[in-house]
Amino acid sequence: MRTMAGQSEKQRAEAGDGYRLMLSPRRIQKRIKELADELSRDYRGRVPVFIGVLNGGFIFLADLIRHLQIDCEVDFMKISSYGDETMTSGWVKLLKDVDCQIEGRDVIVVEDIVDSGLSIQFLHRRLQRFRPKSVKYVALLLKEGAARVPYCVDYVGFRIPNKFVVGYGLDQAQLLRNLGGIYVKEG
Repeated sequence: MRTMAGQSEKQRAEAGDGYRLMLSPRRIQKRIKELADELSRDYRGRVPVFIGVLNGGFIFLADLIRHLQIDCEVDFMKISSYGDETMTSGWVKLLKDVDCQIEGRDVIVVEDIVDSGLSIQFLHRRLQRFRPKSVKYVALLLKEGAARVPYCVDYVGFRIPNKFVVGYGLDQAQLLRNLGGIYVKEG
């Protein structure tokens, strides 16, 4: 998407035109390293399967596993609860299931953001069908005050206000995932 002045939406966001930086790339990377250290301690001597939730979680997952000090496997699931909207639709649709064997394994689900809890609830029910040994959840962002159902996230990068955010994998109509920081859309 291009604006009238020829700037991309990414350029507008980075310039602060309609967007405000919430979390800098440096702050994000520091916190991801801390999460990886915690996971490495908690899963020492084990080989967990990290399941990245597409599309938004791919950048976070890539950075997270690079910092791990343990062996791990990686797989992906793809779900949709937003479409191109800024508010959850209230239902979750499975677009891609896990491919690897997770029965009897430690599973760590990696989400970019958790807000209503509907995605976590859906993923938990889905993954339990495969009889894993354990399932834990790590989210880069947890929106406070947005829960619609009870849920548990075991590892949280940042707690943020209930605002629509973009960048670092999070999108608006599939754009702005490639911002290095996380921005709040203003207005």
